[in-house]
Amino acid sequence: MGTTQTYDERELVAALRRKDEQAFSYLYDHYAGALYNVVKQVVVDTDVSSDVLQEIFVNIWRKIEQYDESKGRLFTWMLNIARNAAIDKTRSKGFQQSSRVLPLLDGETVYTSERPGMDDYGLKKVLGKLKDEQRLLIDLSYFQGYTHEQIAKALDIPLGTVKTRIRSALTQLRSLLQ
Repeated sequence: MGTTQTYDERELVAALRRKDEQAFSYLYDHYAGALYNVVKQVVVDTDVSSDVLQEIFVNIWRKIEQYDESKGRLFTWMLNIARNAAIDKTRSKGFQQSSRVLPLLDGETVYTSERPGMDDYGLKKVLGKLKDEQRLLIDLSYFQGYTHEQIAKALDIPLGTVKTRIRSALTQLRSLLQ
């Protein structure tokens, strides 16, 4: 094995635009886990999530020229691609037909709760009744510990919209729990 190349964001984008395969491997090694977690929150099935992740990296490779540094960080751009790909997958006719047969949440999805007395299965079942976007926001905010500001920046949506959508999701959860 040779030396492991490291990149700052600017160097990485430049190398990706030159179609440097080593840079692409670096990108995959350093970002696949984070992007997979985003996909997994929307597309619960592990196999489908893995397929979506591969599609995301193909899109990043093909569309790197469209990335505009003046509009945000590379990770934010990739996060939007991942989120959109996951949502598109759940909206696809084939996915909706296959998900009628599969349980809404599989046993591998992990939601943790710091609140005693609320078992994971009950929480999963209730969260499964939320819209995918609401479930993602609740997960990012309450289970992964992101601030509303971090969520707004990561998903590239206005802070007020994040707060409104989280408030709406919490209202929905409250009604589901009663």
